[in-house]
Amino acid sequence: MKIGIVGAGIAGIASAIRLASDGHEVEVFESNPFAGGKLSEFRLGDYRFDFGPSLFTMPQYVDDLFEYAGENPKQYFNYVRTEVVCNYFWEDGTTLSGFADAEAFALEAEQKTGVSAENVRQTLRDSQRKYDITGRLFLEFSLHRLSTWLRADILKAMFVIPTLDLFTSMNRVNERLLKHPKMVQLFNRFATYNGSNPYKAPGLLTMIPHFEHGIGCFLPEKGMVDISQSLYQLALRKGAKFYFEQKVEQILVENGKASGLIVNGHKKQYDAVVSNCDVFYTYKNLLTNQRQPERILQQPKSTSALIFYWGIKQSFKALHLHNIFFSDDYKKEFEHLADDSVYSDPTVYVNIGSKITATDAPTDCENWFVMINVPHNSGQDWDTIVKKTRKDTLTKLQRILGTDIEPLIEEETIMDPRTIDSRTQSHLGALYGTSSNNKMAAFMRHPNFSFSIKNLYFCGGSVHPGGGVPLCILSGKIVSELIAKDFTRN
Repeated sequence: MKIGIVGAGIAGIASAIRLASDGHEVEVFESNPFAGGKLSEFRLGDYRFDFGPSLFTMPQYVDDLFEYAGENPKQYFNYVRTEVVCNYFWEDGTTLSGFADAEAFALEAEQKTGVSAENVRQTLRDSQRKYDITGRLFLEFSLHRLSTWLRADILKAMFVIPTLDLFTSMNRVNERLLKHPKMVQLFNRFATYNGSNPYKAPGLLTMIPHFEHGIGCFLPEKGMVDISQSLYQLALRKGAKFYFEQKVEQILVENGKASGLIVNGHKKQYDAVVSNCDVFYTYKNLLTNQRQPERILQQPKSTSALIFYWGIKQSFKALHLHNIFFSDDYKKEFEHLADDSVYSDPTVYVNIGSKITATDAPTDCENWFVMINVPHNSGQDWDTIVKKTRKDTLTKLQRILGTDIEPLIEEETIMDPRTIDSRTQSHLGALYGTSSNNKMAAFMRHPNFSFSIKNLYFCGGSVHPGGGVPLCILSGKIVSELIAKDFTRN
């Protein structure tokens, strides 16, 4: 069977690996001159930067792709588990190391903040319990096919729905379990994993801390970009063909079935088509003559980001790879996501470097990925917002670190929701597609297939199961399994 894939993001690559391994003829078309989408890299002078994702969790899903293709992942892709996931800083001088080990983290939290270590343990146990019951169901299978709901494990989940906090918010769950403002603030930040607001997102999402403090946070030896590049090379070895700087102009539909693509004016026939393009742009640009799923396309969007990429001519050896500088009023930090303003003293995420075996910066220098959560683009005056937030961020870092950062910046580039949209085709710059603030959000995301167009499938962060490296990889798995079932049945 011949399959065309639109887009060589991480989900498109994952789909290509599985489909090629299943014996299909796979062709992937990408408008950029490289594979990886957001999971790519660039250079500023002597500094190397990962463009997008900076946190690596759930590495088993990368390993699974190699194993599915019949290869040993250790021969091509290696990573280590970090002892400290993240360092946390508060304005009052409190600092806390987020150890990956749950017991070490609980004891550290008790020592640094006075919270009961048992409360932290209980919170992490609750996180694991929710993941064990629902994680694989919600992440690894299509929620839009009857076969999923006939599984035995779905019955177990149904019986314990009242204990899963679906009808309360993440914040309320964290307040109930932790009973400490700083730790509630810390655990609320896990909502940003999928661009959500902890005061609105369902409490079931408190399973997310288990990713870091149960499974762990990992560092690829060659940097985050090696995730996409090693998988791209794997796809090539399995026979998938990639065509770069090739713009797909239309998905062809004949007699209610996806039948091919028009690429740079040329018609190409396929038995099935997979879109790794943002689902909004897929319909608005590639399926212009087809019925549009307006209810899905008009759903509220997730958060975006304002990112400063800084080459810093000094080494801050006291800082860990991942660091979060909290605002004084965390609730206000999330209120700005609703009213489209930007809080003047933002929570700042600083990622420093990302490699083990190679340098990202000159000797005694560092590359900083400085991110502030912001709303998606809805017509704000981003030029003014960027200027003000840059100033406020530098002031905040100077207060907490005791060092004026601005004179140390020798390389800089900036991304805001507008440029994220234009460079990655993420509609309105929303990093995770639709918002997950509704308790039914998982079911309201676009499925991995089309109900109205046969042989058309979808993968990537804008569809089920959501954004982020692990979930995008899983969307590729779901697509390959759907295709296998659909065409066996046919």
